[in-house]
Amino acid sequence: MLLDMLNPAKATMGLLLLILLGGLALIVIGADWLVDGSTAIARKLKVSEFVIGLTIVGMGTSTPEMVVSFMGALQGNADIAVGNVVGSNIFNVLFILGVTAMIWPMNMTKSNMKRDIPINIGVTLLLIFLGMNKTITGCGNNVLSRLDGALFLILFAVYLITAFQQKPKFPSDAVHTKNIRTPIAVLSILVGLGGLILGGNLFVNYATEIATRIGVSDKFIAVTVLAAGTSMPELATCVAAALKKRGQLALGNILGSNIFNILFILGGSALICPLSFDGGGQPNSGMNYVDLSVLLLSAILLWSSAYTGHRRRLDRADGLILLLVAVGYMIWLFIHL
Repeated sequence: MLLDMLNPAKATMGLLLLILLGGLALIVIGADWLVDGSTAIARKLKVSEFVIGLTIVGMGTSTPEMVVSFMGALQGNADIAVGNVVGSNIFNVLFILGVTAMIWPMNMTKSNMKRDIPINIGVTLLLIFLGMNKTITGCGNNVLSRLDGALFLILFAVYLITAFQQKPKFPSDAVHTKNIRTPIAVLSILVGLGGLILGGNLFVNYATEIATRIGVSDKFIAVTVLAAGTSMPELATCVAAALKKRGQLALGNILGSNIFNILFILGGSALICPLSFDGGGQPNSGMNYVDLSVLLLSAILLWSSAYTGHRRRLDRADGLILLLVAVGYMIWLFIHL
């Protein structure tokens, strides 16, 4: 009886909403533990907060996206696999960094401006070119093939190796880091990730069931409900980092998550099953020029914010612009249901 009640397909709408809130609570608590633990480890290993955010935190908080996209690929549902990543990357930059910058403006290092953010733009352009090859060049197919997937995974391995070669640059407020013993810090990271993953899965499963009952397309669910749901760990982590004045951890989390989403998650998904960007010709399915243009725009806006207003800083004005673009995109999606 209890299992039937907890089954999303058999649960009442009230229970769906209640468990949805429970998942969100797990995400928030997990994010707080993850930020404290990862920051402490960064200090002890003399690795910058940005690199920790770029790798451990970025990949850890992207676990829900990985689960959803891999499951979509296994089921041959490219709309779910691709839409989840595209929507998540858009949500990460426009909404999450927008909200985070409004809470606490984030300073950018020269390495962020000349290396990390351009890499994010580069992998985004590569995804669009390979996924929309026929539309752009007039030849081939609008499919992310297994060969493309293998290329993405190789690029991810190179990216990961070079990320750890960056020299640590600690912000002046690092002296306020909690003095946590290494075993406790590791436990904090593991418990935090566990809370994020469990909470993220609960949020995704029950949010998807609610959206399905309302009656919308797989693509719409992927780029809205699933994208926002699987990005809840990133949102909670970045807000927690902002409240603790850990801007580099928040920025590294989003850049690491976005690059991980494209190179590892879509690379792995394409190896499982080639991913069509056309949606099989079904109405309101597949990736279109608006979705991919907003994806690229989000990456470019993050880069341009370093050169406008307060130089080398994502300030509150930049955050407001990101949020306004996010609202505009969401309105367009609802209009074209």
